[in-house]
Amino acid sequence: MTSNAASHDTFSGVFKRRWKFWRRPGCAPAQRQVARHRCDGRPQIAWVLLLVLQWILAPAARAQLLPLAFPGAEGFGQFASGGRGGQVYHVTTLADSGPGSFRDAVSKPHRIVVFDLSGIIRLQSNVAVSSDLTLAGQTAPGEGILLYGRTIAFSGRNNIIARYLRFREGIAGDRGKCSLNLSGGSDMILDHCSIEWGRWDCLGLTQGSHDITFQNCIIGEGVDPQRFGSLSDSVTNITYARNLWINNQSRNPKAKGRIQYFNNVVYNWGVCGLVGGHSATDHFLDAIGNYFIAGPNSGPHCVGEFTATDHVFQKDNFVEMSRNGQLHGRPVVPEDFGQGRDAPTFMTSLTVAPQIKVILQSAQDALADVLAHAGCSLHRDSVDARLIDEVKSFGTRGAIIHTEQEAGGVGELKEIHAVATFNEDAADN
Repeated sequence: MTSNAASHDTFSGVFKRRWKFWRRPGCAPAQRQVARHRCDGRPQIAWVLLLVLQWILAPAARAQLLPLAFPGAEGFGQFASGGRGGQVYHVTTLADSGPGSFRDAVSKPHRIVVFDLSGIIRLQSNVAVSSDLTLAGQTAPGEGILLYGRTIAFSGRNNIIARYLRFREGIAGDRGKCSLNLSGGSDMILDHCSIEWGRWDCLGLTQGSHDITFQNCIIGEGVDPQRFGSLSDSVTNITYARNLWINNQSRNPKAKGRIQYFNNVVYNWGVCGLVGGHSATDHFLDAIGNYFIAGPNSGPHCVGEFTATDHVFQKDNFVEMSRNGQLHGRPVVPEDFGQGRDAPTFMTSLTVAPQIKVILQSAQDALADVLAHAGCSLHRDSVDARLIDEVKSFGTRGAIIHTEQEAGGVGELKEIHAVATFNEDAADN
């Protein structure tokens, strides 16, 4: 159960964001509509009463009253509202900039971004998104959208929902950048996204970021110079659930903060799979129901680089090291994490409690779920299809690459046009 203090802080943040939104002077009703109540320049009485009720009730009861980002949202980012009630912006071109472009769509807050076409958006420079956005990649026709060639930055932003999008920086991006950079951000959920080909890490999650969920994503196949999965550093209340981490030299992720790590699959790590914080600062990690499967490049450590300041609760994790095309995994044991000075401090109960229960599966069921649904999986493109097939080889295929060209390059996504529709109450549109 989350402590009352932590719940108070989380709820206080939600209250402040919504109060600021409702009190915005001079806005049109269409811009300030919340939960289908007309905005007349004052906070809606019904919502104020609801907030007071939530404040009084126990933390678990309060959580049940808050609307989810979408059906199926879990973890610490599950209550993000994104662009709910804001302008619906239609992306109508694959051009890097200009009217109807993705860059223009995310340049202002309080928007629901939908896609009237499919294809590859070849970015000429890095893109910084605004706060209070819903990026509805599931609205794109055909095989969906790929954002390719540069970094997408969510840094310093809050309240974002991103679903069914591909973020791939590639070797032409800036050295030291990630496919998705997120420093100092909060209250976000990324669902069914493919975050790949980052030059430093595929995902950079740092500098006080908090209350964020990554679920059903593929995070991997980093490229030169580091070829890492994610540095998750100085973060609080982060949920990683049902993600595939694949073909990363290390950092799947590097867990420095307070992190839930549930039902992930890690395939073909290089030096190490899941990495501890390994610093003087106390870190907290709950690792439950994950499956580690060695590939052609994998060293002996599916988990490692821990120390006594890493407080770890681990349960029901499995590892398969044979690389023979068969899956007969064994349970992960404390000795796998390290021994002596390299061992974490093992806890007997959860150290990072969810706001409400996160659905947990066995490691075996999680593997099947990830293979079927991880990444931008409404229509998997050739890159993600190849990665999934590598996992299904159970150790015989896969490679840690230097550039995306070594793995076949960016591939093709056919440009198809169809006017998007969006229903905020639907799980998939």
